[in-house]
Amino acid sequence: MSNVSYMNLGFWGKLKKPIMALAPMADVTDAAFRRIIARCGKPNVMWTEFVSADGLIRADKVGQEKLMKGLLYSESERPIVAQFFSAKPEMIKRAAKLAQELRFDGVDINMGCPDRSVEKQGAGAALMKNPKLARELIVATREGAPRLPISVKTRIGYNKNEIETWIPELLKEDLAAITVHLRTRKEMSKVPARWDLARRVVEIRDEAKSTTLVLGNGDVQDMSHARKLAHETGVDGIMLGRAIFGNPFLFSNSPRIVSRLRRELWGKQEFENKNGDDFVRKKLEIMLEHTKLFEELLGGDNPIRTRGRETCPISNGVKNFSVMKKHYKAYANGFDGAKELRTKLMETKNAKEVENIVNDFLETI
Repeated sequence: MSNVSYMNLGFWGKLKKPIMALAPMADVTDAAFRRIIARCGKPNVMWTEFVSADGLIRADKVGQEKLMKGLLYSESERPIVAQFFSAKPEMIKRAAKLAQELRFDGVDINMGCPDRSVEKQGAGAALMKNPKLARELIVATREGAPRLPISVKTRIGYNKNEIETWIPELLKEDLAAITVHLRTRKEMSKVPARWDLARRVVEIRDEAKSTTLVLGNGDVQDMSHARKLAHETGVDGIMLGRAIFGNPFLFSNSPRIVSRLRRELWGKQEFENKNGDDFVRKKLEIMLEHTKLFEELLGGDNPIRTRGRETCPISNGVKNFSVMKKHYKAYANGFDGAKELRTKLMETKNAKEVENIVNDFLETI
């Protein structure tokens, strides 16, 4: 076991429990969406989309510039954690070093992604079958970013529940935090998350006399549900993922955030009926703002650029506009005329077209 002290929890040690975190999701929680979420209702901690450490280090200039889009962030998102996947200690060490240079607040290693292209490299969920390599990757990450807290996002096992053997292996490296998706890799999302196992994960941590924080993940519906699960299982925090679709207000349940939200977005008005016209109007305005941010930050054909200390370098034109369509399905849902609006939005190719469609719709309500 390494001699990492409690102080090396970094920002994690300063967060109020239960910690509420936004899950990293490829082509969902990109820089544009995270900025919207930070404004509408900020979670306690955010992750970047996962980035290939190997690609980041080995790719040619064009490839590297495209991958750098995954490391774009703004100060409004702090604390912000850079997540990498790799099966090569040297690659993840160099990627972690870059994350530290880019002033991220922490580094996370993905040890749960079931994507076959990731597993084929021996990374993601495949690491649950190779605990020795998993630990080597943690050590290498810490060597690359000695000033940052290191965390891991994983699952309860590969083909079956393996928390009794897998979690202790991770705890040996004194991580700042472990996020456990309470399903196996084999189960994917086909079965309900096994929240009955969350308390046992906490017990394993306590039996090891570890200071590592434990976050649970899987099927969390909203903030109320998250707090209930935290209370029932004893986890230090909850990570929410799919619940954020179409709901940038997901983390805004605290009185402080709701008050700020009303002040910044709604002025003095309060909307008791979330399906009312005013709420729909504001929701679509936020969708449009999200679209414009996406196009500005991740679309177009501008060369690589750096925005001072606030953000990291990024090459524009690295994401297809179709990425926004999954958001439109969620934004345009649950109100009169939503189906027709959604159909039109799915045909758009740029922010201007979206703006015209939204403005036409808003004139009808």
